[in-house]
Amino acid sequence: MEENIFHLQYAIDTFYFLVCGALVMWMAAGFSMLEAGLVRAKNTTEILTKNVSLFAISCIMYLVCGYAIMYDGGIFLSGIQNVDVASTLGEFSERGDFTGGSIYSGASDFFFQVVFVATAMSIVSGAVAERMKLWAFLAFAVVMTGFIYPMEGSWTWNGADVFGMYNLGDLGFSDFAGSGIVHMAGAAAALAGVILLGARKGKYGPNGEVRAIPGANLPLATLGMFILWMGWFGFNGGSVLKLGDIANANSVAMVFLNTNAAAAAGLVAALILGRILFGKADLTMALNGALAGLVAITAEPSTPSALGASIIGAIGGIIVVFSIVGLDKLKIDDPVGAISVHGVVGLWGLLAVPFTNSDVSFLGQIIGALTIFVWVFVTSLIVWGVLKAVIGLRVSEDEEYEGVDLSECGMEAYPEFVSNK
Repeated sequence: MEENIFHLQYAIDTFYFLVCGALVMWMAAGFSMLEAGLVRAKNTTEILTKNVSLFAISCIMYLVCGYAIMYDGGIFLSGIQNVDVASTLGEFSERGDFTGGSIYSGASDFFFQVVFVATAMSIVSGAVAERMKLWAFLAFAVVMTGFIYPMEGSWTWNGADVFGMYNLGDLGFSDFAGSGIVHMAGAAAALAGVILLGARKGKYGPNGEVRAIPGANLPLATLGMFILWMGWFGFNGGSVLKLGDIANANSVAMVFLNTNAAAAAGLVAALILGRILFGKADLTMALNGALAGLVAITAEPSTPSALGASIIGAIGGIIVVFSIVGLDKLKIDDPVGAISVHGVVGLWGLLAVPFTNSDVSFLGQIIGALTIFVWVFVTSLIVWGVLKAVIGLRVSEDEEYEGVDLSECGMEAYPEFVSNK
């Protein structure tokens, strides 16, 4: 009987991991559509090329060395081992039921982890859109997914000491599904790139005035937001790590409920605030408000009530509007609002955790956030700086005016249009 129970839980938890990983993988399509809709038509092919390429690079680099760095494994997954059936079955014999830790295939764990790496790198893509060289971006993706992200992941989800100096878990740090580890990390890398890259031509006037540069396809951007919203159920839900008993099944259901509630509240809050500030219902702010709600709840979607999750998401939606406006005033040009959505709101998500989880400390969250941000920002700044010196980061002014579709990819996304500028 115990062996049958073991086999059943192993199958359930492994299958759940794989399905949630597939949902997170589908978020790559969401990022692609969102970014393609929020850039100008003349840059659409290049942004899509970046998104499909970064996903492939992430998978390869995490396979070659990223997972080994993050979880002390060997090259090409030699360190990934499936469950020791004999020893684990002994534990089951003592319990006689489904309770206890999660058990699943080592390969399913790798698959679930690798799609998170790609998500972090996708955040960078939109922030540097419309003026960065394609191959400079892809070169950075190799380092980000193969080294920068796995290092901070080892300090957080793997519990390793930070350069042997301190342990974030001992300080009371917690990030359930990655508000800081994935989202803020991606935003920190993006911010470093944007600072060295500079703003798009024409974005800011001679007196510092902000000039709006509308995206080419808002229906596509809206589709991208909904794809991300759906994929987030795998992102947060899979992070429970187990489905095979009543307690964890209830936890998964609560995570799904809270994830949805936070997104809805974030969208509505951003929509209302946009109406107050701009006098109109701003669709782009509403889209980013939903994503902000999702980022905010990602740090801890299991302990809040539905009302608490809604409040966390709504505050995220409010923060993102002010952050987007504030970064524009600082002349930090982020075409899709990625730094605000994933970075500023990612920090809010971390700071919100102690309100609903008494095992987590504010000091631990602050130190954890600083550790993640400083590591990713500084190392990214170095890598971007080297790339700038060696091959350059930015396309020429003429290439930017004509659109990077032609200069970087040699084809247009909408060739039927005579003028796409």
